[in-house]
Formats: sequence, structure tokens, C-alpha cells
Amino acid sequence: MPILNWLGREEALKTAAKTPYKLLEEVSELGYGDKNTENMIIQGDNLEALKALLPFYAGQVKCIYPKPER
Repeated sequence: MPILNWLGREEALKTAAKTPYKLLEEVSELGYGDKNTENMIIQGDNLEALKALLPFYAGQVKCIYPKPER
């Protein structure tokens, strides 16, 4: 399997390993549609969100993108 390499990769891996797992909290007033669908929109820090999803959705995340800065 190919491995993605970039400048600062080792430091990024150390940071990811140190980031604690957090539970995601649903904000029901922002929800829409069928709660049993496979799709989710999660607003927050990408690393924290991915670590929260890891136990349940490892290898299943299809898209993640940063919020545009204004």
C-alpha cells in the first residue's frame, strides 16, 4: 500500500498520537433529514473529529475538508 509522505510528517504523527479522543455531541436543532443515514456533517477540528470517528468508522471516511477562512 502506498504511503503519503510530506515535510513535517513525523511531527504530525506525534501530534495526532497525543491528541485525546473526544465524544461528538449532536446539536439536534442543526440536524436535518433521516438520522439513520450514513452521511454526517461534523463541524470542528479535523483531527479531533477524525479521532472521534475512528472507533466506529475506521477506513470509511470518504471526504473531509477544512472550513474556508474569511
